[in-house]
Amino acid sequence: MQVFLTTDRLLLRRFTEDDLENLVELDGDPEVMRFLTGGRPTPRAHLRDQTLARILDWYERGPLSRWAAVERSTGDFIGWLALEPGDGRDVRQGELGYCLRAASWGRGYATEASRALIAKAFTDLGVHRVFAQTMAVNAASRRVMEKSGLVYLRTFHRHWDDPIPGTDHGEVEYELLRADWARRQESST
Repeated sequence: MQVFLTTDRLLLRRFTEDDLENLVELDGDPEVMRFLTGGRPTPRAHLRDQTLARILDWYERGPLSRWAAVERSTGDFIGWLALEPGDGRDVRQGELGYCLRAASWGRGYATEASRALIAKAFTDLGVHRVFAQTMAVNAASRRVMEKSGLVYLRTFHRHWDDPIPGTDHGEVEYELLRADWARRQESST
């Protein structure tokens, strides 16, 4: 197991091909997928051939990727966290993302791991900007962004061929720049 990062309660490790079932279960939960697909599960073939293949490829390309989140006390897979290249290639910008099993919601795991990823991005990985996007109506995800130190940047609208409930309210983007993060670190010491 290749551990990327540990926090008080979690470890983030590299995904392997053996994680396919974890992803199938996670993406098969309608509550987890509510703001991503309107609750529809992601097909197994897509998870295997596209999602997991892309994650494994990212490990070979550079420091930004997606990691399996595991509860340290139990060893249980609880979801994933990501700091992915901003436009798929730009490693100076990292897009923060998270997707956890519903049973893990409300425990502060996403915020705990997001803060640790942001710190690592700015101190070890050469990232200059961390950003995150979600549906404007996804209040829980927006709270994680805010608690992680990101600040609201904009609301924007995309065209979706198959819109899900809430799409009409748009998407929001939050960000944190390395210089701002560093100032906050200095003022808190």
